[in-house]
Amino acid sequence: MRIERIALKNFRALCDVELRNIPPFAVFMGENGSGKSTLFQVFGFLKDALQNNVSTALQKMGGYKEVVTRGHVGEPIVIEIHFRMRITNTKRLVSYRLEIAVDKGGSPFIRREILRYKRGRYGSPFHFLDFSKGQGFAISNEEDFSKSDSELTKDYQSLDSSDILAIKGLGQFQRFKAANAFRGLIENWHVSDFHIMAARQRAEVGVAEHLSESGDNLPLVVQHLYENDRDTLDRILKKFQERIPGMSEVTPSITEDGHVLLRFQDGAFKDPFIARYVSDGTIKMFAYLVLLHDPKPHPFLCIEEPENQLYPKLISMLVEELRDYAKHGGQVFVSTHSPDILNNVEVSEAVMLKKKNGESELCSFINNAQVKALIDAGDQLGWLWNQGLLEYE
Repeated sequence: MRIERIALKNFRALCDVELRNIPPFAVFMGENGSGKSTLFQVFGFLKDALQNNVSTALQKMGGYKEVVTRGHVGEPIVIEIHFRMRITNTKRLVSYRLEIAVDKGGSPFIRREILRYKRGRYGSPFHFLDFSKGQGFAISNEEDFSKSDSELTKDYQSLDSSDILAIKGLGQFQRFKAANAFRGLIENWHVSDFHIMAARQRAEVGVAEHLSESGDNLPLVVQHLYENDRDTLDRILKKFQERIPGMSEVTPSITEDGHVLLRFQDGAFKDPFIARYVSDGTIKMFAYLVLLHDPKPHPFLCIEEPENQLYPKLISMLVEELRDYAKHGGQVFVSTHSPDILNNVEVSEAVMLKKKNGESELCSFINNAQVKALIDAGDQLGWLWNQGLLEYE
């Protein structure tokens, strides 16, 4: 299941943007303040809204007035995501649309929440979930394609509050196929907010199978792999040794006061170093390898500026790791303003963001004949960007 199209309205600087034909591996480039982080905030917002509600998700970002685009207060915030999934042996393009508004008292509510897709080759997309202000319906026999649209069963529901997503409850049930799949996508996508200092600290003894968004549970994840999945850990360590020459081993260690820390063995020294004394780039590369080789990979990753603290040679290796992750069924969004990353990116994978009159715009270079000609002549995207030769269309 992959996201193929995104349309946004009134979400901070993203006043009215649309991105189509999104590749499995997409790199969003732009200057500071161009809107890259804002785009990624959309996915964190949806996850918060699913786990809690729309009001809480907005409050975490400063409230409705801080999220809605300047000059558009009173208008709805609109998020529309199109993804392709298999339903009854056919891959169908499913669209999810969420419209958020505020009442006269300033309280947020869901003005409209729709999940729809075409049942056949022709005709308009059919609404399999349609809610407004906490009331609506979902089709409970959506996979029965022998029935006409009028014969499908509408299961009418009332939610506890008008700011709760319908997919939060209905998405738990297998009979609501598309809602269940989209809920699972949101629950399991990973919007990385990696912090070096958090990742290098020791962690209280516990269990963690997946790397957290900040990376603060890295020691626990390594301990879990060390005790339960040595094959995966060995693959991670093999790649780590190839990328950081001299590093021969990384092992978890439990301290007397009940904490787990990581010890990094450099072949040039007898005794290993604990994580707090290992370089930022080494910690970061190891953490990314742990994330990208998760035995139960996330269906969708967002990683902001992964180039920070990394030596240029490591950047090209990391890009290949990210691209390989996408080739094997995941989807990866990366934001960057690094020419080193862009020099390793295909034209079809790059999307540029620019600010115009305070609002962000997105463009792809896939149909830009001049850029394609320069690339075919041997130039690289990063070099072209540094020279100001990437025309914006």
